[in-house]
Amino acid sequence: MEFKAKVRTCLWFNDNGHEAAEYYVSLLPDSHIDNTVQPDPNAPPLVVEFTIAGAPYMVLNGGPEFTHSPAASISVLTKDQEETDSLWDALIEGGAEGQCGWLKDRFGFWWQIVPEAMPRMLADHDRESAGRVQQAMMTMGKIDIAALELAFQGGK
Repeated sequence: MEFKAKVRTCLWFNDNGHEAAEYYVSLLPDSHIDNTVQPDPNAPPLVVEFTIAGAPYMVLNGGPEFTHSPAASISVLTKDQEETDSLWDALIEGGAEGQCGWLKDRFGFWWQIVPEAMPRMLADHDRESAGRVQQAMMTMGKIDIAALELAFQGGK
């Protein structure tokens, strides 16, 4: 097997990593399965190398020793509310909502769905406006861009 990426993030799964990788690559353009290693034809692949939106990843079906936590997540920058909603809705099915754009998917893995407007407003030189955006964000699960923009402008 020839690995395509010198550096990639490895996601540990018990035994359903191949299923997760196949699902993840279906969600965003420029995503695909690159390679699989399946030493036992009667077992799930041990390693799946894949790409999500141009970023290299791999899954390792390593067993139940480790579980997912929000300490490691995939962060996706979305261009608008439509893309935010579409990706959120696909990933939340069978999963759980977190806070501030975070969610846990049906495989137990954590994602951050971040509209590109949010970090732009949070980093704005007008610190009062940025503070209102942060306060509004803290009340949200899925990010509502219009509500953030209203907060930025001083509305409620």
